[in-house]
Amino acid sequence: MNNILPGFTNTGRLQSLINSIAEKENVSPDVITERFEQSVPAKRFANPKETASAVTFLASEQASYINGINLPVDGGRTKSL
Repeated sequence: MNNILPGFTNTGRLQSLINSIAEKENVSPDVITERFEQSVPAKRFANPKETASAVTFLASEQASYINGINLPVDGGRTKSL
């Protein structure tokens, strides 16, 4: 079995979380978005298709010899495997 370890992915759920935190901190959602993005070495959120591409690869014949891997798809946020 293989695992995908997604990081911040630009979805409705992430936007809801950002809005909730912004409301609690009484700041603009843009402030929270910037804070989150700056915590990722790639300095941006993943597009859902990027995560889906990793899943598709691991489910493909090309990855048939890959077994037992935890694959971070997080823009470099995970410092080690």
